[in-house]
Amino acid sequence: MKRIITKIFAALLLLPIVGAPALAQDNYKIKPGDVVRVEVLEDSSLNRDVIVLPDGRISFPLAGPVKAGGQSVEEVRSEVIEKLASNFATEPTVFVSVTQLGTPTLSGGSTASKDTETIYFLGEVANPGAFEIESGTTMLQALASVGGFSKFAATKRIQLRRKDKSNKEQVYTVNYKAILQGKSSIGMTIMESGDVIIVPQRRLFE
Repeated sequence: MKRIITKIFAALLLLPIVGAPALAQDNYKIKPGDVVRVEVLEDSSLNRDVIVLPDGRISFPLAGPVKAGGQSVEEVRSEVIEKLASNFATEPTVFVSVTQLGTPTLSGGSTASKDTETIYFLGEVANPGAFEIESGTTMLQALASVGGFSKFAATKRIQLRRKDKSNKEQVYTVNYKAILQGKSSIGMTIMESGDVIIVPQRRLFE
């Protein structure tokens, strides 16, 4: 009997420790550069890691832009559910978690120096997130630094999103195959701080 009581007491002591990570996520306010995992129980094809863009938004299929910066995990989950609801017969079951904090790192794993630029990768790349790259790095070099593409990448429809001097976003479409074939020189574009490279998911017959 004494042994049973001892085991119960030990289990009770462990409860706050086990619950700590979940509590930390509940209270954490998401920041630009963080990587958020969004999963939909009813449609696993939607599941993915998405990066929080500099303006605080994430983009999720069927839901469009969702405010994440400054929000809690639960607040993001509620908005995703609300925006997805019209696509399902019943309210979808959505799970949201922060999988990577947005502390920019150099592609080589070293500490950032003064001569670096912060850029963001989103979508079907091997390592989405915020990265510090050396000033003068080209787009092609930047893509290589994150490990290339996933097998679902639509490499003919890569987007480079960049804000001009008036703070208006410009969107450039990049065909990676055309770069490799020497038909396009856009891969030599020098990256600038705040640039966002989005690699969309390949369509069914693409």
